[in-house]
Amino acid sequence: MSIAGALVGLHDSGALWLPDEHTLVVADLHLEKSSSFAQRGLMLPPYDTAATLEKLKLAIDAFDPHRVIALGDSFHDRHGSDRLPAAYRAMLTTLQLGREWIWVTGNHDPIAPLKLCGETADEVRLSGLTFRHEPKPGPEGFAEVAGHLHPAGRVRRYGRSIRRPCFATDGERLVLPAFGVLTGGLNVLDEAWAGIFAEKRFSAFLLGEGRLYPFTASKLLAD
Repeated sequence: MSIAGALVGLHDSGALWLPDEHTLVVADLHLEKSSSFAQRGLMLPPYDTAATLEKLKLAIDAFDPHRVIALGDSFHDRHGSDRLPAAYRAMLTTLQLGREWIWVTGNHDPIAPLKLCGETADEVRLSGLTFRHEPKPGPEGFAEVAGHLHPAGRVRRYGRSIRRPCFATDGERLVLPAFGVLTGGLNVLDEAWAGIFAEKRFSAFLLGEGRLYPFTASKLLAD
């Protein structure tokens, strides 16, 4: 599909592919989220980082990108990369070999990740698009690709309510779903989306098993 004139591909993993730039883009990995919660006394299964990295490996194997852009909140807090176990650090380093890797800063990780390869940037410009963590409301967000909001869409199909992470776009900007396995989703009809898209003038591409399910905003349900 086209976003502000740039050709992009949407993948059912939640990753974005820029064929002309040989670039894979993912948002909101939230690595080491469970260990962050554990520091505050909330115990979660400690497997989120391994599962997210394995998911990322599958996407990288599928596209073999020259460049990977991680659109912020790659770690759940600013010390997450320092807590990364050696085995996961080695796995991430292997994924980075032979390709450019850009960590875009996010609200959870505003500083460069510690002891990891790759460069850090607040924004990246490619193919006429601006890649940033948090979408900018209004005309400032023209030709942007962002994350942060963890978009999710709810529809009714065959008498059942189904809620799934999704891509959300009006053709001029695109918001990616959270790629991390331990992340929630914010309904694209929630008030927090005000100013990102004109009311009911956008589409959502819900993630399914091996495919995407496109819906216009008028077909979506509020939570």
